[in-house]
Amino acid sequence: MCGIVGILEQGDREPIRQRELRRMLAAIRHRGPDEFGLFLHRRVGLGSARLSIIDLSTGQQPISTGDENLWIVFNGEIFNYLELREELEALGHRFRTQSDTEVLLHAFEQFGPQCLERLNGQFAFAVWNVREETLFLARDRLGVRPLFYTVSGNRLIFASEIKAILTQRRVRAEIDSAVLGEVFTYWAPLSPRTIFRGIDEIPPGHYLIARQGEMTVKGYWQITFPDSSANSVSSSAGLEERLEEFSALLIDAVKIRLRADVPVGAYLSGGLDSSTLAFIVRHFTANRLNTFSIAFDDPDYDESPYQNRMADFLGTEHQVARVDHADIGRVFPEVVWHVEAPLMRTAPAPMFLLSRLVRESGFKVVLTGEGADEFLAGYDLFKEAKIRQFWARQPGSEIRPRLLERLYADIPTLSRNGNSLRAAFFRQGLTEAESPIYSHAIRWRNNRRACRFFSDETRRNADPTSGPRIEQQLRAQGKGWTPLARAQYLEIAVFLSQYLLSSQGDRVAMAHSIEGRFPFLDHRVTEFCNRLPENLKLRGLTEKYLLKKFAQRWLPPEIGRRRKRPYRAPIHRCFFSRPAQDYVRELLSPEQLKTTGLFEPAAVSQLVEKIERGGPVSETDEMALVGIISTQLLHHRFVAAIEAPRPLVETDPVRVCFGPKMPTPENLHAIHQECARA
Repeated sequence: MCGIVGILEQGDREPIRQRELRRMLAAIRHRGPDEFGLFLHRRVGLGSARLSIIDLSTGQQPISTGDENLWIVFNGEIFNYLELREELEALGHRFRTQSDTEVLLHAFEQFGPQCLERLNGQFAFAVWNVREETLFLARDRLGVRPLFYTVSGNRLIFASEIKAILTQRRVRAEIDSAVLGEVFTYWAPLSPRTIFRGIDEIPPGHYLIARQGEMTVKGYWQITFPDSSANSVSSSAGLEERLEEFSALLIDAVKIRLRADVPVGAYLSGGLDSSTLAFIVRHFTANRLNTFSIAFDDPDYDESPYQNRMADFLGTEHQVARVDHADIGRVFPEVVWHVEAPLMRTAPAPMFLLSRLVRESGFKVVLTGEGADEFLAGYDLFKEAKIRQFWARQPGSEIRPRLLERLYADIPTLSRNGNSLRAAFFRQGLTEAESPIYSHAIRWRNNRRACRFFSDETRRNADPTSGPRIEQQLRAQGKGWTPLARAQYLEIAVFLSQYLLSSQGDRVAMAHSIEGRFPFLDHRVTEFCNRLPENLKLRGLTEKYLLKKFAQRWLPPEIGRRRKRPYRAPIHRCFFSRPAQDYVRELLSPEQLKTTGLFEPAAVSQLVEKIERGGPVSETDEMALVGIISTQLLHHRFVAAIEAPRPLVETDPVRVCFGPKMPTPENLHAIHQECARA
């Protein structure tokens, strides 16, 4: 796992200077603190900050082909690299290292962009073709690993994190209020936009080619589902056949994600997904297993009894990050610095603390269970949509909405306030069941209530077309899909890729140089799940039916049959406990809000007063509070005064490579002196 950076000068104005790349790498040294690498060739400069996991001795980047025509910097892992290497060797390729990076480079040399279809992995990488003077950037299917870029003048600048791009003197951070409206509705910017105007991401499943001043972004993979004609399995033979296929795929997905030259641990939430993965490691491989969990002091969020039960059952070496309200509030500014986007939940903060524990325990890699809920219909949202569609056939029924009582027992505001509030909430848009976004529309409409804290200018600039764009895209792409398939698509494309794998995944793990690996996101597993008959995912109101069948063979009943409980973290008490966090009062002061200009000071003051009085705080108010604080933090740390990173220096382990007609190693001393002065 690594961080990558690069600059392509698409004109003839000025060469790429080594000190520019060193500044960029310094900004993301947390992604790869083990060693650094640079490549310079006339109009291009590439850089890598390496977290060494595979081939510790010879896998240093950048790596070139034997003729030094292709050069690569790579962030991620190619889990099927051994099989690909064997195939490439049969085609005549020769290797100098044991790394997956070199295998990826030769696969690109052999197959071009089509190599992406052969990769089983999580990746973001850049390849420079010396002869053709072409830059190729690519990102994995679901966006596990980030890759951002901007065009400034004649320069294409890219990096694993935005803060590296902002080290360039021509690039300035400006919060895009149109995208802020997206975040307050969907919890994340919608790809390819980011919260910073003019800085985009390469969307999941896409690649970018830049050549002779022209730039093209193309997709190579997309989420698909079969049409609605085959959506159930009735025979036990059909169930067993699919269960065996699923078991084989998932076990192999776990096994190949244990390929590493360092120990691999596992997160253990106490739920079905992580428990299943931990069981597979313990009983289908010879690997020793260490597990890691979050325990909350607040009992409304704590799942430690289930975590401890599973750790005892498996006999793992288990460690726990214990988190209270003050812990979350204290680390929240650092979390936002790493996430580089507004947050609508505090949930990334405990994950940040958990990854710190993993690193302090001597681990670099953990398995984690993301993806099972999206691809096997595990969330209550899917059941909610199913019930509402059933209710919509008889909208006047008083009995059908009673089915909703089985949902959201873990959300106090819905469970405490009785059936009338629940029915009123879920009746919104009830009869719009033919809408492609029916499953999510009620949530997005409710989330948008948080936008009432926007200033007049922010409200005017908010983009009203994002919702219609999603609806139009799904109407075209998902023609013939079932309602559940459309709901899964939205959850995968919007929530999983844009929020969960980023803000709650890569960014908080890599803050402590921890690589997460996701067996449920193996593309063979996801494509198998998308082809499944729907009653093997959501049978009645039983979620993840096929996974539960698998787990019930092996796990304790209280785990294998346990109802899905979403991972959540406390919010307002983290910022306004006694004593309140000092930075919160400063950021939410009328003076600071006026300076930022994004939120209405009077409205925010009313929210703060209500919280301090101990009044009831709704889910929408909780989200708005986190959104406002995190946006103010972003403005403070990225717009008002970007922090200059400590540059790489002589003592940092930096490998420098040059393309044709570049300075020779004899010139390096002068270049190092220039970098030391930078």
